[in-house]
This record gives sequence, C-alpha cells and structure tokens, in this order.
Amino acid sequence: MFHHVTVLKEEAVTALDIQADGIYVDCTLGGAGHSEQIASRLGPNGLLLCLDQDEQALAHAEERLAPYKERVRLVRSNFRELQQVLEDQQLPRRNGVPMVNGVLYDLGVSSPQLDEADRGFSYNHDAPLDMRMDQSAALTAADVVNEWTEGELRRILWQYGEEKFAKSIARRIVQDRAEGTIRSTGQLAEIIKQAIPAAARRSGPHPAKRSFQAIRIAVNDELGAFEQSLEQAIACLDTGGRVAVITFHSLEDRICKHMFAKFVESCTCPPDFPVCVCQQNSILKLVNRKPWTAGERELEENPRARSAKLRAAEKL
Repeated sequence: MFHHVTVLKEEAVTALDIQADGIYVDCTLGGAGHSEQIASRLGPNGLLLCLDQDEQALAHAEERLAPYKERVRLVRSNFRELQQVLEDQQLPRRNGVPMVNGVLYDLGVSSPQLDEADRGFSYNHDAPLDMRMDQSAALTAADVVNEWTEGELRRILWQYGEEKFAKSIARRIVQDRAEGTIRSTGQLAEIIKQAIPAAARRSGPHPAKRSFQAIRIAVNDELGAFEQSLEQAIACLDTGGRVAVITFHSLEDRICKHMFAKFVESCTCPPDFPVCVCQQNSILKLVNRKPWTAGERELEENPRARSAKLRAAEKL
C-alpha cells in the first residue's frame, strides 16, 4: 500500500494558479496528492505530466489518477531530465523550447519510502543500506558508507547533513568498516550514536538523523538534480507560468531562494548607477515574498510538515 500524506497540498496548487487548458508538470509525483488536485482542476484540453523515479509511486498513481487518465501522462524519470522529458512530449514551443504553464516540486523522501523498512532510508528500522529513490540506480548507501574515503564522508555529513560531529562520525565509520562491512541501517545508526558525545545523544532528534539525511542526499545527488531541474523549469515556463517548490531543509530552500533571486534581479549595473543601462530585464517575479508554511491543523495531522516551506515565482 503506497500511502503518503501530501504536504501543503492546497497552498501549492493555489500557488500554481491552475488554468483549465494549461500544461503542468509534477516533478515529484510521490503519492499523487498534488497531481490529483492539479488534474481535478484541468479541463479536457489540459495536460498534466507526472515524473517519478519510483516504480511503486507510478503504479499507485496510475490507480489514483485513473479518473483523469485522458489528461495525465506518467513518466518514469529523474527530474534532472525535465527538459528532455518535455522535448519528448511534443509540446508547443517558443524559440525552439517546449513551453508549460506550471511546474511543481515537492522535495525530500515520500512517506512510503521512509516507512518501508527494506528501502533503507530510516534509522528506525533495521534494513539493508540502500536509500536509492531509483531502484535501478547503481550507487547505494552501502557503497557510500563502505567505499568512500573518510574525507568524502566528512564532507557530505557536514555539507548535506549540517552535522557538527561530522569529523568523529566519519572517523568512526572508517574504523568500524575496517573490522567488517557495514551492511544495515541498524549497524550504521549504532556506529553514529557511538561517535557522538553522550551529552549530545540525550537531547534533540535521533543522533543518526542528520547523517542519514546526508547519505541519502549523496546517494541520489538530490541537490545537484534539483538545481539543474529548477533552471530547466524556469526556461520552459510560458509567460505567466509559475513554478512552486516545497522544501524540507535549509539546503534545498537555499538553492530555491538563490535561483529565484538570480532571475528576479537580473540587472548587472553597478548599484550606484542612477538608472539601469544594461537592459537585462527580470525573468521572474516572486508570488510570495516569504515562504508559506504548514498551519496548526496540518501539523497536528502530519508532524513531518513542520519543516516544509513553499516558495513560488511567475515568469514575466
């Protein structure tokens, strides 16, 4: 059973300003909650493209979106291939580029991936070290943990997990794997726990939370894929089209914020120039100055929504 509680569902779809005959892309299909909302607002001439790497998500969506099958296309793909996917769909073009009216991202790991022990995403279940969103991908968490150098491990733990004990955790992983291969999430969680000072283990979230996040991001190259995809999405937006992004941690949100700023403030004139002379016009305008966050009712129903932020921008 593929059950996923959709975060900021109404807010995200509202931010896209759905037009009945528009073309929309859900880059992170997941449980299809957002896709269902978008598809229900489309008319017979509208189109929704749904992307996901996970075969389980696509199979579930085929059933959930069956009432809208005439206006929905499911595509198994990493969203970093967004522009190629749009090229393949033979959509209307402008200057040779396929045009859409809206693109949605709901980043992070879906609830089924977290809750199904055998996927290896969770430190709460003992399972093989996997963490692949695309089960056909070559790199697994076991490869990262057992083969990457201490320096590489320290880097990803600090950069992707913002883990302040990255150095000691990386050193402990390397020491333990010298005694034998680290094969399970339970083993890894215990190693991380032992690498962290006892005082730090007694408060805050699970000691392995940040490290598991970092390894998952590295396995799936999540940040690199998102940055590449978001730039493609902006290029493929038609005039008045919108892109909406839901993030769950500061690294993703920072990429989104900086990418939007790059296209909102495109003037290259020195700040002391009285008027703009570079003639480089802004490409986007922000729909919301500050990100939307989950309300009290949603937080009660779904605590995972606590860290979610929604940003949106419109193509000029």
